[in-house]
Amino acid sequence: MVTFYWYPKYGTCRKAKKWLDDNNISVQAIHIVEHPPSKEQLRTLYEKSGLDVKKFFNTSGMKYRELGLKDKLKAMNTEEMLQLLASDGML
Repeated sequence: MVTFYWYPKYGTCRKAKKWLDDNNISVQAIHIVEHPPSKEQLRTLYEKSGLDVKKFFNTSGMKYRELGLKDKLKAMNTEEMLQLLASDGML
């Protein structure tokens, strides 16, 4: 079973969930705002992904903009970014 973190009010998440359902892919859907992944879970996902940790941020989200993260992330290391991501599912 696939773990699927999502924000049900976000259209892209709903489309992804529909695609998974349409393709009979069993998922454990977890509301990312109500149950954000821990720092350790995020580290595992980050390491397996091969992506830059910055790709895990919702750069179009209000919270990202409110916190001014576009500039602040440049000065953060990976551990700090993972901790920040774990602190708020809207990021």
